[in-house]
Amino acid sequence: MNPLLDDGSEPLSPDALRRLAVDLSQRFGALEAQVADLRGELEKSELARAALQAENQVLRDEIARLKNLPPRPPFKPSGMEKATNRDLGKAAGTARRRGPKRDTDRVTREEVLRAEAPAGSRFKGYETLLVRELVMSAELVRYRRERWLTPEGNTIIAPLPAGLIGGFGANLRRFCLVLHAQGQVTTERLTSILNGIGMEISKRQVVRILTSRLEDFVAEDRAVLRTGLATAPFISVDDTGARHARRDGITTQIGGARFTVFRTGRSKSRLNFLSLLQAGGEDYVINDAAIEYMRRRKERWLRKSEQPG
Repeated sequence: MNPLLDDGSEPLSPDALRRLAVDLSQRFGALEAQVADLRGELEKSELARAALQAENQVLRDEIARLKNLPPRPPFKPSGMEKATNRDLGKAAGTARRRGPKRDTDRVTREEVLRAEAPAGSRFKGYETLLVRELVMSAELVRYRRERWLTPEGNTIIAPLPAGLIGGFGANLRRFCLVLHAQGQVTTERLTSILNGIGMEISKRQVVRILTSRLEDFVAEDRAVLRTGLATAPFISVDDTGARHARRDGITTQIGGARFTVFRTGRSKSRLNFLSLLQAGGEDYVINDAAIEYMRRRKERWLRKSEQPG
């Protein structure tokens, strides 16, 4: 007895199976015709929607022209609709092939997975799969520094690795600075993230990591500005209002095709802008142009002071 027909039904004869196959093929053909019709209607509706959007945009532009509003910026289409329409013609379930990855030659760890094969099986090699993983773990490192006493009576202690700040390592500092500066993660959330990983750290210690010993970053930022001002073919400058520490300020952008630097201060004066262009330098040049400028300023001030009222 066939185990698939244990429900008491009788098997079909070859003629009945042949008629059933013909009937199913006819139904499948009818379904394909319906799908093709639906696809054609979908394309027509997409064309009608695009026409309505174009007409709507024309009306918006005409209203903006009548109201003397600024024209619409000439944005180019992103190509997303073309890609969507192109993907509609693909069969469902087809995987998109991707090119080789650039990190395939930097495998950091390799594991061999064993299979439970029955006796008499033949080994046919391995099937390789590259998996990209992120490992985040909290470590508490104990440094035992050697101490030596010289014949002269001086004590020599082995130096600590570079980047340690108040009992916290350089990698932790990089992690905090990247999340806070680039990811805009607040100190409260950053403290929660670190404690969730398994590191016992307080908000005060996180703030100390973010604000202590930043001289190297300040020097690098000034070097970028000086190099950019010396080598860039052109410089663009812009400023905007900013709010910092519950006070109004001015953020000035200085940049070009190769660099961008931001400076925030309390003033928007010409003297402040000239000090920004000095990139931390404090040298001043007094030449004929500077003397002439100071004379004109003095004369203008004297004329204003002599005016009555």
